[in-house]
Amino acid sequence: MSEVSRQSGASRPSLTGVFKRLRAGFARAPAYPPDHADRRTVTILGLEMPLRALTAIMIVTLILLFDFSRTAIPWDIQAIQRAAPAIRYQALERVILFGIVPLLIILLAFRDRPSSYGLRLGDWRWGLGLVIAGCAIMTPIVLALTLNPQFRSYYAVSAAPVGYILTTNVLDLVSTEFLFRGFLQFTLVRAIGPIGVLVAVLPFVFAHLGKPEIELFSTLGGGLVFGWLDWRTGSIVWSSIGHVYVLTLALSAVGPGTW
Repeated sequence: MSEVSRQSGASRPSLTGVFKRLRAGFARAPAYPPDHADRRTVTILGLEMPLRALTAIMIVTLILLFDFSRTAIPWDIQAIQRAAPAIRYQALERVILFGIVPLLIILLAFRDRPSSYGLRLGDWRWGLGLVIAGCAIMTPIVLALTLNPQFRSYYAVSAAPVGYILTTNVLDLVSTEFLFRGFLQFTLVRAIGPIGVLVAVLPFVFAHLGKPEIELFSTLGGGLVFGWLDWRTGSIVWSSIGHVYVLTLALSAVGPGTW
Protein backbone atom coordinates (compact mmCIF):
# COMPACT_ATOMS: atom_id res chain seq x y z
CA MET A 1 0.00 0.00 0.00
CA SER A 2 1.35 3.42 -0.93
CA GLU A 3 1.98 6.17 1.60
CA VAL A 4 -0.87 8.22 0.07
CA SER A 5 -3.29 5.32 0.45
CA ARG A 6 -2.29 4.76 4.07
CA GLN A 7 -2.77 8.44 4.87
CA SER A 8 -6.15 8.47 3.10
CA GLY A 9 -7.31 5.43 5.06
CA ALA A 10 -6.08 6.92 8.33
CA SER A 11 -7.97 10.18 7.74
CA ARG A 12 -11.23 8.42 6.84
CA PRO A 13 -13.45 8.18 9.96
CA SER A 14 -14.32 4.65 11.00
CA LEU A 15 -17.91 3.55 11.48
CA THR A 16 -17.14 2.95 15.15
CA GLY A 17 -15.90 6.51 15.54
CA VAL A 18 -18.96 7.91 13.79
CA PHE A 19 -21.25 5.83 16.01
CA LYS A 20 -19.46 6.99 19.16
CA ARG A 21 -19.74 10.64 18.16
CA LEU A 22 -23.40 10.19 17.29
CA ARG A 23 -24.12 8.46 20.60
CA ALA A 24 -22.29 11.20 22.48
CA GLY A 25 -24.33 13.80 20.58
CA PHE A 26 -27.61 12.19 21.64
CA ALA A 27 -26.56 12.25 25.29
CA ARG A 28 -25.10 15.77 25.26
CA ALA A 29 -27.66 18.07 26.85
CA PRO A 30 -27.41 21.54 28.37
CA ALA A 31 -26.54 21.73 32.04
CA TYR A 32 -29.48 22.38 34.33
CA PRO A 33 -27.82 23.50 37.56
CA PRO A 34 -30.28 24.60 40.24
CA ASP A 35 -29.93 28.16 41.48
CA HIS A 36 -30.70 29.37 45.00
CA ALA A 37 -34.42 29.68 44.27
CA ASP A 38 -34.56 26.13 42.85
CA ARG A 39 -32.98 24.79 46.05
CA ARG A 40 -35.23 26.74 48.40
CA THR A 41 -37.43 24.39 50.42
CA VAL A 42 -40.58 24.61 52.46
CA THR A 43 -41.56 22.30 55.32
CA ILE A 44 -45.19 21.29 55.67
CA LEU A 45 -46.06 19.00 58.61
CA GLY A 46 -42.52 17.65 58.59
CA LEU A 47 -42.33 17.21 54.80
CA GLU A 48 -39.43 19.25 53.41
CA MET A 49 -39.98 19.91 49.71
CA PRO A 50 -38.42 22.15 47.04
CA LEU A 51 -40.71 25.17 46.84
CA ARG A 52 -40.60 25.75 43.08
CA ALA A 53 -41.16 22.08 42.24
CA LEU A 54 -44.02 21.90 44.74
CA THR A 55 -45.58 25.01 43.23
CA ALA A 56 -45.27 23.68 39.68
CA ILE A 57 -46.83 20.32 40.59
CA MET A 58 -49.73 21.95 42.43
CA ILE A 59 -50.38 24.49 39.66
CA VAL A 60 -50.33 21.82 36.95
CA THR A 61 -52.69 19.61 38.99
CA LEU A 62 -55.17 22.44 39.52
CA ILE A 63 -55.00 23.45 35.85
CA LEU A 64 -55.70 19.88 34.71
CA LEU A 65 -58.65 19.55 37.08
CA PHE A 66 -60.08 22.85 35.87
CA ASP A 67 -59.55 21.86 32.24
CA PHE A 68 -61.11 18.41 32.76
CA SER A 69 -64.17 19.87 34.49
CA ARG A 70 -64.73 22.19 31.47
CA THR A 71 -66.01 24.82 33.90
CA ALA A 72 -64.99 27.71 31.66
CA ILE A 73 -66.65 26.25 28.55
CA PRO A 74 -70.26 27.43 27.93
CA TRP A 75 -73.00 24.81 27.81
CA ASP A 76 -73.81 25.50 24.16
CA ILE A 77 -70.19 24.69 23.27
CA GLN A 78 -70.18 21.59 25.46
CA ALA A 79 -73.37 20.44 23.73
CA ILE A 80 -71.55 19.94 20.42
CA GLN A 81 -69.00 17.75 22.25
CA ARG A 82 -65.88 17.18 20.09
CA ALA A 83 -66.99 18.98 16.94
CA ALA A 84 -64.31 21.21 15.43
CA PRO A 85 -65.68 24.51 16.89
CA ALA A 86 -65.71 22.98 20.39
CA ILE A 87 -62.13 21.77 19.99
CA ARG A 88 -61.15 25.28 18.87
CA TYR A 89 -62.84 26.80 21.92
CA GLN A 90 -61.00 24.37 24.18
CA ALA A 91 -57.72 25.26 22.45
CA LEU A 92 -58.31 28.96 23.18
CA GLU A 93 -59.08 28.09 26.80
CA ARG A 94 -55.80 26.16 26.98
CA VAL A 95 -53.83 29.10 25.66
CA ILE A 96 -54.87 30.81 28.89
CA LEU A 97 -54.73 27.83 31.27
CA PHE A 98 -51.73 25.96 29.84
CA GLY A 99 -49.83 28.94 28.44
CA ILE A 100 -50.51 32.28 30.10
CA VAL A 101 -51.08 31.03 33.67
CA PRO A 102 -47.75 29.13 34.01
CA LEU A 103 -45.96 32.00 32.23
CA LEU A 104 -47.30 34.42 34.83
CA ILE A 105 -46.17 32.06 37.61
CA ILE A 106 -42.65 32.06 36.13
CA LEU A 107 -42.55 35.85 35.81
CA LEU A 108 -44.35 36.93 38.98
CA ALA A 109 -43.86 34.10 41.50
CA PHE A 110 -40.60 32.47 40.38
CA ARG A 111 -39.19 35.80 39.10
CA ASP A 112 -37.29 33.82 36.50
CA ARG A 113 -36.61 33.96 32.76
CA PRO A 114 -39.06 32.15 30.43
CA SER A 115 -36.04 30.95 28.42
CA SER A 116 -35.14 28.72 31.37
CA TYR A 117 -38.43 26.91 30.79
CA GLY A 118 -37.98 26.01 27.14
CA LEU A 119 -39.13 29.25 25.49
CA ARG A 120 -36.08 29.48 23.23
CA LEU A 121 -34.65 27.70 20.19
CA GLY A 122 -32.01 25.88 22.24
CA ASP A 123 -29.77 23.51 20.30
CA TRP A 124 -31.64 24.17 17.06
CA ARG A 125 -29.38 22.08 14.81
CA TRP A 126 -30.09 18.90 16.75
CA GLY A 127 -33.68 19.95 17.35
CA LEU A 128 -34.40 20.53 13.68
CA GLY A 129 -32.67 17.34 12.58
CA LEU A 130 -34.37 15.20 15.19
CA VAL A 131 -37.85 16.57 14.56
CA ILE A 132 -37.52 16.03 10.80
CA ALA A 133 -36.31 12.48 11.33
CA GLY A 134 -39.00 11.84 13.94
CA CYS A 135 -41.82 13.13 11.72
CA ALA A 136 -40.58 10.97 8.84
CA ILE A 137 -40.58 7.89 11.08
CA MET A 138 -43.97 8.70 12.60
CA THR A 139 -45.80 9.37 9.32
CA PRO A 140 -46.45 5.70 8.35
CA ILE A 141 -47.10 4.80 11.99
CA VAL A 142 -49.73 7.53 12.37
CA LEU A 143 -51.38 6.64 9.07
CA ALA A 144 -51.56 3.00 10.16
CA LEU A 145 -53.02 4.09 13.50
CA THR A 146 -55.82 5.97 11.74
CA LEU A 147 -57.03 2.67 10.30
CA ASN A 148 -58.02 1.59 13.81
CA PRO A 149 -61.87 1.75 13.99
CA GLN A 150 -61.91 3.08 17.56
CA PHE A 151 -59.45 5.82 16.66
CA ARG A 152 -61.36 6.79 13.52
CA SER A 153 -64.74 6.94 15.24
CA TYR A 154 -63.34 9.07 18.07
CA TYR A 155 -61.69 11.68 15.84
CA ALA A 156 -63.99 11.70 12.78
CA VAL A 157 -66.46 14.00 14.57
CA SER A 158 -63.72 16.64 14.78
CA ALA A 159 -63.20 16.73 11.00
CA ALA A 160 -62.50 20.14 9.49
CA PRO A 161 -60.39 21.69 6.73
CA VAL A 162 -56.68 21.05 7.28
CA GLY A 163 -55.90 24.74 7.79
CA TYR A 164 -58.52 24.94 10.54
CA ILE A 165 -57.16 21.80 12.21
CA LEU A 166 -53.60 23.11 12.03
CA THR A 167 -54.51 26.44 13.65
CA THR A 168 -56.41 24.69 16.45
CA ASN A 169 -53.53 22.29 17.08
CA VAL A 170 -50.95 25.08 17.21
CA LEU A 171 -53.02 26.93 19.82
CA ASP A 172 -53.67 23.78 21.84
CA LEU A 173 -50.46 21.80 21.60
CA VAL A 174 -47.88 24.56 21.90
CA SER A 175 -49.62 25.57 25.13
CA THR A 176 -49.73 21.92 26.20
CA GLU A 177 -46.02 21.44 25.55
CA PHE A 178 -45.24 24.56 27.55
CA LEU A 179 -47.28 23.40 30.55
CA PHE A 180 -45.89 19.86 30.74
CA ARG A 181 -42.46 20.02 29.15
CA GLY A 182 -41.62 23.67 29.75
CA PHE A 183 -43.08 24.78 33.06
CA LEU A 184 -43.25 21.43 34.86
CA GLN A 185 -40.38 19.40 33.39
CA PHE A 186 -37.68 22.07 33.48
CA THR A 187 -38.68 23.03 37.03
CA LEU A 188 -38.43 19.38 38.12
CA VAL A 189 -35.16 18.70 36.29
CA ARG A 190 -33.45 21.49 38.22
CA ALA A 191 -34.95 20.25 41.49
CA ILE A 192 -34.65 16.45 41.23
CA GLY A 193 -32.48 15.80 38.18
CA PRO A 194 -33.27 13.91 34.94
CA ILE A 195 -35.95 11.81 36.68
CA GLY A 196 -38.02 14.96 36.27
CA VAL A 197 -38.42 14.04 32.60
CA LEU A 198 -40.29 10.88 33.63
CA VAL A 199 -42.30 12.54 36.39
CA ALA A 200 -43.54 15.24 34.00
CA VAL A 201 -44.82 12.55 31.61
CA LEU A 202 -47.29 11.17 34.16
CA PRO A 203 -49.80 14.07 34.19
CA PHE A 204 -49.39 14.27 30.40
CA VAL A 205 -50.55 10.65 30.16
CA PHE A 206 -53.43 11.19 32.58
CA ALA A 207 -54.60 14.16 30.49
CA HIS A 208 -55.32 11.64 27.71
CA LEU A 209 -57.74 9.53 29.77
CA GLY A 210 -60.92 8.96 27.81
CA LYS A 211 -59.16 8.90 24.45
CA PRO A 212 -58.81 5.70 22.38
CA GLU A 213 -56.90 3.01 24.25
CA ILE A 214 -54.23 2.66 21.57
CA GLU A 215 -53.51 6.40 21.80
CA LEU A 216 -53.62 6.46 25.60
CA PHE A 217 -50.92 3.82 25.98
CA SER A 218 -48.79 5.36 23.25
CA THR A 219 -48.62 8.68 25.10
CA LEU A 220 -46.28 7.17 27.69
CA GLY A 221 -43.66 6.39 25.07
CA GLY A 222 -44.41 9.49 23.02
CA GLY A 223 -44.32 11.71 26.10
CA LEU A 224 -40.92 10.33 27.08
CA VAL A 225 -39.60 10.99 23.57
CA PHE A 226 -40.88 14.57 23.65
CA GLY A 227 -39.50 15.03 27.15
CA TRP A 228 -36.08 13.70 26.14
CA LEU A 229 -36.08 15.92 23.04
CA ASP A 230 -36.73 19.03 25.13
CA TRP A 231 -34.14 17.97 27.73
CA ARG A 232 -31.59 17.41 24.94
CA THR A 233 -32.23 20.73 23.19
CA GLY A 234 -33.28 22.91 26.11
CA SER A 235 -36.36 23.99 24.14
CA ILE A 236 -40.04 23.12 23.77
CA VAL A 237 -40.05 24.31 20.15
CA TRP A 238 -39.12 20.95 18.66
CA SER A 239 -41.55 18.79 20.64
CA SER A 240 -44.27 21.34 19.81
CA ILE A 241 -43.58 20.98 16.08
CA GLY A 242 -43.60 17.19 16.32
CA HIS A 243 -46.78 17.12 18.41
CA VAL A 244 -48.63 19.48 16.04
CA TYR A 245 -47.50 17.51 13.00
CA VAL A 246 -48.56 14.13 14.36
CA LEU A 247 -52.03 15.19 15.50
CA THR A 248 -52.71 17.28 12.39
CA LEU A 249 -51.73 14.34 10.18
CA ALA A 250 -53.96 11.98 12.17
CA LEU A 251 -57.02 14.26 12.10
CA SER A 252 -56.56 14.99 8.41
CA ALA A 253 -56.38 11.27 7.65
CA VAL A 254 -59.57 10.30 9.51
CA GLY A 255 -61.74 13.19 8.33
CA PRO A 256 -62.85 14.61 5.01
CA GLY A 257 -60.95 17.86 5.62
CA THR A 258 -59.57 19.77 2.66
CA TRP A 259 -56.94 22.43 2.17
